[in-house]
Amino acid sequence: MKEPKTLRDAILYFSDSSNCLKYIADRRWPDGVTCPVCGRMDVTFLANLNRWQCKSAHPKRQFTAKVGTIFEDSPLGLEKWLPAVWLIVNAKNSVSSYELSRALGVTQKTAWFMLHRIREAMKNGSIMKIGGKLGGPV
Repeated sequence: MKEPKTLRDAILYFSDSSNCLKYIADRRWPDGVTCPVCGRMDVTFLANLNRWQCKSAHPKRQFTAKVGTIFEDSPLGLEKWLPAVWLIVNAKNSVSSYELSRALGVTQKTAWFMLHRIREAMKNGSIMKIGGKLGGPV
């Protein structure tokens, strides 16, 4: 399936964690996954943990696709974040935290937190950038 065109498609597509991981990884690392600490390209994917491991010996050898992005340090999975980003980016007018809460099935407080992170990233122009992709200050 290509990129989702409707909210329903986005929720269905991003409900699968493997689709989310592939979507983020393809956009963040178009030339292949690299270690965010040392930049090494020959990393190993640990399927049982849904993370990569760098072959160099340094303190943060294992990393996920969320590291260094607006999604980092959030207990929410990409299954909630990516439909939220889709909904906010594709809205003609602003999206309220109550609307986001109802659409994603999270609390209003959680939706408010997500909304502020996404808006801040959009304001900084970093929603799709981290050294070029998906990032900005967390």
